[in-house]
Amino acid sequence: MEGKREMGSYKFCLIFTRKFRMTESGPVADVRELFEKYADGEAHMSPEQLQKLMAEEGGGEGETSLEEAERIVDEVLRRRHHIAKFTRRNLTLDDFNYYLFSTDLNPPISDQVHQNMDAPLSHYFIYTGHNSYLTGNQLSSNCSDLPIADALRRGVRVVELDLWPRGTDDVCVKHGRTLTKEVKLGKCLDSIKANAFVTSKYPVIITLEDHLTPKLQFKVAKMITQTFGDMLYYHDSESCQEFPSPEELKEKILISTKPPKEYLEANDAKEKDSGEKGKDSDEDVWGKEPEDLISTQSDLEKVTSSVNDLSQDDEERGSCESDTSCQLQAPEYKRLIAIHAGKPKGGLRMALKVDPNKIRRLSLSEQLLEKALASYGADVIRFTQKNFLRIYPKGTRFNSSNYKPQIGWMSGAQMIAFNMQGYGRALWLMEGMFRANGGCGYVKKPDFLMDAGSNGQGFYPKDNSCPKKTLKVKVLMGDGWLLDFKKTHFDSYSPPDFFVRVGIAGAPVDEVMEKTKIEYDTWTPIWNKEFIFPLAVPELALLRVEVHEHDINEKDDFGGQTCLPVSEIRQGIHAVPLFNRKGVKYSSTRLLMRFEFV
Repeated sequence: MEGKREMGSYKFCLIFTRKFRMTESGPVADVRELFEKYADGEAHMSPEQLQKLMAEEGGGEGETSLEEAERIVDEVLRRRHHIAKFTRRNLTLDDFNYYLFSTDLNPPISDQVHQNMDAPLSHYFIYTGHNSYLTGNQLSSNCSDLPIADALRRGVRVVELDLWPRGTDDVCVKHGRTLTKEVKLGKCLDSIKANAFVTSKYPVIITLEDHLTPKLQFKVAKMITQTFGDMLYYHDSESCQEFPSPEELKEKILISTKPPKEYLEANDAKEKDSGEKGKDSDEDVWGKEPEDLISTQSDLEKVTSSVNDLSQDDEERGSCESDTSCQLQAPEYKRLIAIHAGKPKGGLRMALKVDPNKIRRLSLSEQLLEKALASYGADVIRFTQKNFLRIYPKGTRFNSSNYKPQIGWMSGAQMIAFNMQGYGRALWLMEGMFRANGGCGYVKKPDFLMDAGSNGQGFYPKDNSCPKKTLKVKVLMGDGWLLDFKKTHFDSYSPPDFFVRVGIAGAPVDEVMEKTKIEYDTWTPIWNKEFIFPLAVPELALLRVEVHEHDINEKDDFGGQTCLPVSEIRQGIHAVPLFNRKGVKYSSTRLLMRFEFV
């Protein structure tokens, strides 16, 4: 990386000019030491020496070929010197620093699918959206096909559509019993077809909340068949002992909903959540949320009077609105359903019962999941080893906020349904989890979730659990804010005062958050701060990183965030790209960090 000079002056009180010392962000000590070690004291590093460095400093994670090292050297020289590659083929210290600080040449995790994709579909965590058609809050925002397209392009593999009658002969998508503005089903289906496999070739699941008559179900079946054609996957889950793998289902669309015959039964078996209602606190080990959610409380209060029993998912309330027409069947519609959903009669324990000859999907609210784990933890784990468990946000999350996903992952639930428009720390964690495995939307569940043992509780670590692995993280420096932000974005009168918060999200015993000191008046802060994180459940641990700009008189400004799956982190020094509150990657802003497992 070439040194960048800071802006030297800021206006103060419109009269005085404050001067700041010009600084250059050259290689930090760790980079210099690494270069000197592998360049054997010379002024240049050859491709052979770079190959050796990558192999040894990477902790033996895969083999680095000489061709790859040569490609990196050539690319760095092309970017920095243009003509130099014709006269030499080695790196100077500044060239080496540029390489280490390049997020595309030296990322902290792989961008390739590398996990085994041949296991049954239920053996994977699946990137899942909730009310995928909403543009904002749950009560009064617009419904649109655009959020669906955006979610699929971000790697989401499960999208949800709520189907409602539009007159007597048409179907629309909307959040029922609210003031949300409908969108035509056809637009949503076209959006799914156009965007389903742009980012990932692995299967897309469409979960339907169906409030239709058999006549309209027939129409929906025809629309789905005509839109997707050969992309549709047909599967009789009522007589199957194992589901196909993501690899077998590449570029396939799967439909998941209740079969029509269950609608009347569902109306007779309403089961409501009884957890705590009201606004959730955002105060936890990570601190308060650094941003406002999409809708203000005053906006939401205007429409809450129209809400009728939103504390329970429509799918679990029972779907059909007509008591007589429901007695008819819709065989064409039923044939489309690859993953049958529904909650059997007999209470929660019966709902978690595993049928060796049938695969199904069960949906539970975030509150009901906690109750299920407290009373039937072993049953939950056994259920998720074969069947699909979907967890959805409680109905009082009017502002499209989300819940902590760890409890769902710890239980083996494949589909943790999130409001993808509900920006905040919980969604950052979800995005971090699904950066794993090349961002394909499917992450293989840890082995301990597939072998629950006799009591099914062995995976819950105690506070005194011995760590399986220890992660050492050193925050070296940061750069790029001056290119992504206005000069006066953080402070009108001086360069920013950055600090970094670093911690672990995962099993309760592993969760912690630390922070660096504040580096004052600089756009290229150097912290050189190391943190040590012992991990009892490294398989489900996520490394949390946030950058803030310190403000004495007001709330600290937000300077970027990222979340990385610990199991995917490469050892050594890497460039870590930062993202804004909405999960969009900054063009230039990044951190230089060193990772080591001991």
